Amino acid sequence: MTPISINGSSTRSAVVVSVSPLVLPAPGRPVELQVRVTAPATGNHLPLLLLSHGQGPSNNLSSLNGYAPLVQHLAARGFVVVQPTHLSSATLKGHPSLKNHPEMPLFWRERALDMTRILDALAVLEAAVPAIAGRVDHRKVAVVGHSMGGHTASLLLGARLNDPNTGDTVDVRDARITTGALLAAPGRGGEALSATATRHYPFLLTTDFSTMTAPALVVAGDNDPSPHLTVLGSPWHTDPYRLAPAPKTLLTVHGAEHMLGGISGFDAAETSDENPARVEAVAHLTGAYLRAQLIPGDPTWREAQNALLSSANPIGKLVSK
Repeated sequence: MTPISINGSSTRSAVVVSVSPLVLPAPGRPVELQVRVTAPATGNHLPLLLLSHGQGPSNNLSSLNGYAPLVQHLAARGFVVVQPTHLSSATLKGHPSLKNHPEMPLFWRERALDMTRILDALAVLEAAVPAIAGRVDHRKVAVVGHSMGGHTASLLLGARLNDPNTGDTVDVRDARITTGALLAAPGRGGEALSATATRHYPFLLTTDFSTMTAPALVVAGDNDPSPHLTVLGSPWHTDPYRLAPAPKTLLTVHGAEHMLGGISGFDAAETSDENPARVEAVAHLTGAYLRAQLIPGDPTWREAQNALLSSANPIGKLVSK
């Protein structure tokens, strides 16, 4: 792996600082908004990355405490990573303030609004974490989401849906977020959904990627059939690439299942395809893509593509449009 430079210094083994829990202003949210901030200890003009967690059976990975393998890698390579605990987190299961909420159990709109709240409160966030004060470039913002977090990222990048309770078209795109990465994200709705998803997650029925115009990297495992969500098998997770307009890039990861080798946590029991090398590769390619989108002239993405193409045993394949 080629080291990435921040202000001329290698970040291959960069020291990372992490602070949590931080509470941000969130008027109208039924539960306070808690976040974790993870950042390189040195460097300036750092791009901001908002990370949306997925779901899963664990009690804490679906919160600000999860995704350490991905977060540590990205922070060490120059990103300030902010992770909210969404209302769908298992850590909030049974919270009395969430009872009878119309978006239960996945709180699809509230998830996207959490990211907008974070961007609205960046001054508060920097004041609460002196280690990053004055070091964040507010003009360079990306979103990354895994699984249900990928759905959240797609909405923030321009995808739309119809509110299953009202039928109204929902558009929550935030123009401050200019690029992103969707990891093992849900695909299209309609006949592609399983009976379980249609019954329990009706907001997925009307997902429209045709309005997701922002540049994005879509990452999908070719062994991720997700039968609880779709009848189409693994190719369903490539829909955000196929059905959205250019510019988009698709990374199909060979042999990867839904956790892409274990991005949600070190040694997580729910990872069915544990593979540290795969996690490292997915994290590296994700970070490299986002750096190229946010930092004109950054060579990391070109180098990462060349390394993948020249590998005797590549972890996956890339296509772009």
